[in-house]
This record gives sequence, structure tokens and C-alpha cells, in this order.
Amino acid sequence: MSMSYFDDIQESAKFIREKFPQLPDLAIVLGTGMGALEGRLKPIREISYRLIPSFVPTTVESHVGKMVLASWAGREVLLLSGRLHYYEGYSLQEVTFPIRVLAALGIRNIWFTNASGSVNPAFGAGDLVFIEDHINFHPENPLRGIYDARLGPRFPDMSQVYDREWLEKASGVCSELEMPFRSGVYFGLQGPSLETAAEYRMIRTLGGDIVGMSTVPEVIVAQQSGMRIMAASVVSNHVHGYAPAEKTTLESVLAVISQSSAKLFDVYEKMLGII
Repeated sequence: MSMSYFDDIQESAKFIREKFPQLPDLAIVLGTGMGALEGRLKPIREISYRLIPSFVPTTVESHVGKMVLASWAGREVLLLSGRLHYYEGYSLQEVTFPIRVLAALGIRNIWFTNASGSVNPAFGAGDLVFIEDHINFHPENPLRGIYDARLGPRFPDMSQVYDREWLEKASGVCSELEMPFRSGVYFGLQGPSLETAAEYRMIRTLGGDIVGMSTVPEVIVAQQSGMRIMAASVVSNHVHGYAPAEKTTLESVLAVISQSSAKLFDVYEKMLGII
């Protein structure tokens, strides 16, 4: 991480401020297949990642790659519609750069979404799971490199990352909406190959409930930046006995997310009025 990294962050933040003179206090990162959320919003303005200085473009078809300022349930939010992944060939500094910029813009609250596979027999395809903790199995850490104190502490505490008060509120909202509240540990791998049966068994043995290829590096940076964090996952496939009878494909994942993401949007929408 070079010392010019901080200057790149400031340049991007300045560019965005000029496009969005007033910024909200909440950002939401949309995961695989979550772009349908935009149908619930009243857009105000959007910018392609390709136009923002030092942002790199998304390369996964299900991630559009744009920043959207919008009104949702009477409250303004800033969306990162489409995220970056380590498996795309980017460094973790590039993957987490948008989170750095959000912090530089003064945004202190962030909600993450993602799609995941389940290794917990209690969680099935289509279930909504709130992340209460994570296990980082990426091959590197986004904080690795020359230390710049302006970005936050060198050794951020990770013992309580996901906001407990928000998790309690999410539980209450799920009860109001008459849906089960599920929470668990997210296991972050680099991908893009899916896990073997032996790897699924390992993940479960090590304490993971759901597994995916994103979110963890972004959360580490958000935590270092002093942001308040909530994250939720829609389970796209359930690994029955760690040897799935049907093959998992991007098409099958997107189909499940399309059918089930409304539950997540319902919870987040209701939470906007109580946080």
C-alpha cells in the first residue's frame, strides 16, 4: 500500500462530492443478484465506477459497477451497486478502495449484502442469514502494506465487528414481518472455484455457517475506518451432506437470489425507519 493510496482516496472523494453535493449517512453494498433493490428506490443521481478516479471496473456480469444516490422509504442512501472481488485479479487494496472512499466522504454507517452457500443443516437455499461474525480465509489482508495512520489504526480490533444493536433490531423486524431471524458465521474464501466436499466439511468444522467470496475484506477496512457495520446474506444453495445432488451454477444462484432477496430488502427497508 503506497503513500499515494491516501491521495487517490481523497481525489475520488472530491470527485464524488462534486457530483453529490449532499451525502447521506448510510451506504449499502449490493451483492450478487441484488440489483433488483433499485426497483424500490427513487434514484437521484448515479455514477459509473469507470468515471470515478482510481476506481476499477467490475468484471462480473451480475455486478453493474455504479454508485447510486437514491431515496428509499423517505431516507437518502448511497448504494454501491456491484462490488469487486479478489478473484477478478484485483489486489485487496483495489477491492476495498470504494469502502475507503466512503469513509473519506464521512459516511459512518454501512450495510453489506451478499449471496452465500450454506454448510449449516439449519440454513437452506433462499434463507436470510444475518452475519454475526466471520472467518477470513483470503490469502492476504487488505491492511497489508506500508502503514498510513490517516487510514485508521494499524491493528484494528476485530472482536466485535457486526453491530450488536443493529442485529437486535433486525431480529425484532424479522419478528414483525413474521419471518425467522437467522444469524451465523460467514466464512470468506477467495474463489472463484466453488468448494469441494472436503472443504465444506472443513468450513463447518472450523465454525462457519455460510461461505462466500466477498464482504470480509470490505468489512475489515470498514472496521479500521470506524464505520458501524451490518451484513446479511441470502443463501443461494444448501450443501446437503456436503455432497450436493445438483451442481451449483451462476444461473442457479441468481435464480434463488431473484426469488428470495425481497425478504432482505423488506427487513432493511423497515430498519431505515428505526435506526
